[in-house]
Amino acid sequence: MTTWRTEVDAAAVADAACRLIGIAAREAIAERGRFRLVLAGGGTPRAAYTRLAASSQSWKRWSLYYGDERCLPAEDLERNSQMVTMTGLAARAGKHYPIPAEIGGKPAAAKYHAKIAAAQPFDMVLLGMGEDGHTASLFPGMDWPDKTVFAVRGAPKPPPERVTLGVAALQNCRSMLVMVTGESKVAALRQWRAGADLPIARASAVEHALVLVERKCLELADNPLTAASESVGK
Repeated sequence: MTTWRTEVDAAAVADAACRLIGIAAREAIAERGRFRLVLAGGGTPRAAYTRLAASSQSWKRWSLYYGDERCLPAEDLERNSQMVTMTGLAARAGKHYPIPAEIGGKPAAAKYHAKIAAAQPFDMVLLGMGEDGHTASLFPGMDWPDKTVFAVRGAPKPPPERVTLGVAALQNCRSMLVMVTGESKVAALRQWRAGADLPIARASAVEHALVLVERKCLELADNPLTAASESVGK
């Protein structure tokens, strides 16, 4: 169901993501007059955003949304919205809709729901993957309510309070792009490829998902000798 594509290194993943997002934007604007993009947090997407901000696009027709946010002050540098602002992407887009997580998880989720409902289906959703296989603020071992947007309490990574889109909301898109780089992701990538019930596996279980993955990471994940040596070393 999910399509996998390897790139030579992390920079190539960011380059490819930038190109594919640009293509999706042009197609959406030509067909519907606007491009609605859901952004992911993390270092891998950040490199793609920097490239995008330097590219030529029909920026006035872009609308940016977020897959999740940390409940921190609006100007906190650990927030996804601040990361996007620092890349220059937020200033380029015609519309920018950060999650107002500074007001608290539940109020922010309730407020953001209206923004999401009006934007779906999204033209493209971007996802990253954490070392534990989480995506957005959907973490392994946690129960997720069947809601479009909801507050997260007790997240295993700081801060413990967050706001995230649910799986169905992330999947409600015309295209999905997942970016995976870094050898720290190899163990989770191996589990995903083996069919483990990871958050990233659930969220990307749609036929319109494309995974851009650093070649070395995929080779290590798919190499049974590597897996055996890691098991022995534990």
